[in-house]
Amino acid sequence: MKTILIIGLGRFGRHMAKKFIEEGNDVLAIERDEERANNATDFIRNIQIGDATDERFIESIGINNFDICVVAIGDDFQHSLEITVLLKDMGAKFVIARASRDVHRKLLLRNGADHVVYAEREMAERLAVKFGAKNIFDYIELTPEVGIYEIAVPSSWCGKSIIEKSIRAKYNISILAIKMNGEIFPLPSPDHVFSKDETLMVMGTHANIKAITK
Repeated sequence: MKTILIIGLGRFGRHMAKKFIEEGNDVLAIERDEERANNATDFIRNIQIGDATDERFIESIGINNFDICVVAIGDDFQHSLEITVLLKDMGAKFVIARASRDVHRKLLLRNGADHVVYAEREMAERLAVKFGAKNIFDYIELTPEVGIYEIAVPSSWCGKSIIEKSIRAKYNISILAIKMNGEIFPLPSPDHVFSKDETLMVMGTHANIKAITK
């Protein structure tokens, strides 16, 4: 279990808080809007009403007690930046901040954020790959170059096994799982025989994935 501080209970903050709690973590949320705070009390037990740009208020929270601090404010970049800097000055161990523009992402990283979520861009890029690339059904970016993809089985692979096709050596990708009829079978054995009725969950560079799905 980790201790999580979430600042801001808009849609993004609410979703993060709910998921953290579902995963068994201890969450404290800060929201300056009382109505927003009240709307989240059905699933967040610990909510404090306050201004996270107020140094005395933040100091009273005990930032060192939290494993992760999330600045979930997306509609007021000035406040988001001030809070990020304040948290790091107070000794925050790990700060996740939300950005709505690329320039905001860069500034947050330069001013103490350990990780920046650029939700709109990340979703746009994921959808562009998912719907714009041939034979790719889903995509999760790990780095700008590497991702996890759900792809159709190339026709030339059908009836052949993983070891027969020398997948990793020849194509520089790793098969993480096989998906069939909505069920996922992780880490298939080297003698697994490919079928046109399944899809593959693979990890690799975008260039390598594109080469086998064209």
